[in-house]
Amino acid sequence: MKNINYSHRQERRVLWQVLAINFFFFTLEMLTGFIADSMGLVADSLDMLADSIVYALSLFAVGGTVSRKKNIARAAGYFQLALAILGFAEVIRRFVGHGETPDFHLMIIISIIALAGNAICLYLLQKSESQEAHMKASMIFTSTDVIVNLGVIVAGVFVYLTDSKLPDLTVGAIVFALVGRGAYKILQLSK
Repeated sequence: MKNINYSHRQERRVLWQVLAINFFFFTLEMLTGFIADSMGLVADSLDMLADSIVYALSLFAVGGTVSRKKNIARAAGYFQLALAILGFAEVIRRFVGHGETPDFHLMIIISIIALAGNAICLYLLQKSESQEAHMKASMIFTSTDVIVNLGVIVAGVFVYLTDSKLPDLTVGAIVFALVGRGAYKILQLSK
């Protein structure tokens, strides 16, 4: 019993840490995404918000029944799926609309900083060695975030090279495809 309580405290501590990191980066990337007119940064910020909500939900799962943990993972999966659909709609809206070419400097700098934050989150989650569904779902989200950050950095380089918004919109679409894929994995995990 003592070992289980220690494990639950450890899971809670890790979840609070990654929640704080993700919420900070949601705020930073959302603000700079609008300033830079970057769909890639906005998409990543929304993904960070979704992760923050998932981590908050996961805090409710710690110490709960297997059924409760799976229900929370399922809710997180559906939330991610809704985010992916809304994100695709925004990418399409920007693609057909007349938007500005994003500020590649901000895209690259903020994404490098966010990459460091996500690497820390992934390290903390992996270090916990939890095999619970809600913790595995958290690792899936964070692994996707690392890939997304790299994608936004690459898009920033291509925005610079092409002086076009298309690389940014492309990475925004890819981000939301990855979010959708992550949602599918989490929904499978929650069965």
